Amino acid sequence: MGAFVISRRFNDEYKFVFTSRKGKVVFTSLSYELKFECEEDIERFKREIETADFLKFKSSTGKFYFKLMLDGVHFATSRKYTTSLRLQKGIDEIVRYGSVSEILDFSGNDFIFQD
Repeated sequence: MGAFVISRRFNDEYKFVFTSRKGKVVFTSLSYELKFECEEDIERFKREIETADFLKFKSSTGKFYFKLMLDGVHFATSRKYTTSLRLQKGIDEIVRYGSVSEILDFSGNDFIFQD
């Protein structure tokens, strides 16, 4: 089962990623100024996952990716995949596990490893 992982960007805004059961990032959200906005959007996505649209693209370098749309609004962007089959497997994992995935909050940890 995958997980939603909340963290901070270098500009102190919040983001979350959806990771696969193998630990790879499937998609990354947009930025949020406040952490509770990030948490609310995760919960909204989990409730409304059936209405999500996945717009598939191919980059100029030949890699495949998707934009996740929720209620017609850009919600997140996937990582780049080497084949369209791998892209579809990423989408399938979101649909299968997204609504039951746990939320992990690493936004308060500045340093994971101590000196």
